[in-house]
Amino acid sequence: MKCKTNKTMLAFVLAAASLLAVNSAMAQTAAASQDSAAVSDQDIQLLRQDLRSQKKQLIAANLKLTDAEATKFWPVYDQYAAELTTVNNQKYAVVKDYTNNYGSLTDAQALSLLNRSLAVDDAVAKLRTRYVPIVNKVLPGAKTATFFQIDRRLTMLIDIQLASALPLIQDQK
Repeated sequence: MKCKTNKTMLAFVLAAASLLAVNSAMAQTAAASQDSAAVSDQDIQLLRQDLRSQKKQLIAANLKLTDAEATKFWPVYDQYAAELTTVNNQKYAVVKDYTNNYGSLTDAQALSLLNRSLAVDDAVAKLRTRYVPIVNKVLPGAKTATFFQIDRRLTMLIDIQLASALPLIQDQK
């Protein structure tokens, strides 16, 4: 069991290390939001695509599926991941708006960003809740719970990296 835990931790550490690229890209975007040398939307999309690929690999490495389970699970996962990407598009729109307006946010803009961010968190929770019975149709309960545990941990790692790249909102008064 200890070997499996070590492999899992190693996988998460590798995922966190790969997230440093996103951290760096977001910090560069915040620092040079209007500069043509800033990270482009295409660069961010490529980083996000790479993260999704790495996430799928980490799930595959840590969710031990039989061949029959895998045949049923991966199409469901791909559908879930596509819907999660749509929700995360909203998250990155909030981040982009924040970085583009950092230093000049009005109180109304700051509250709008907060509310949009909370709406994204709510949408992710609702998506997971909706997919629990769908995943549970193709996986037993323990594996369903393990999948969502891994998914949530990876999301938290990404969120921590993203949050650490963004400066706190400052009162402009």
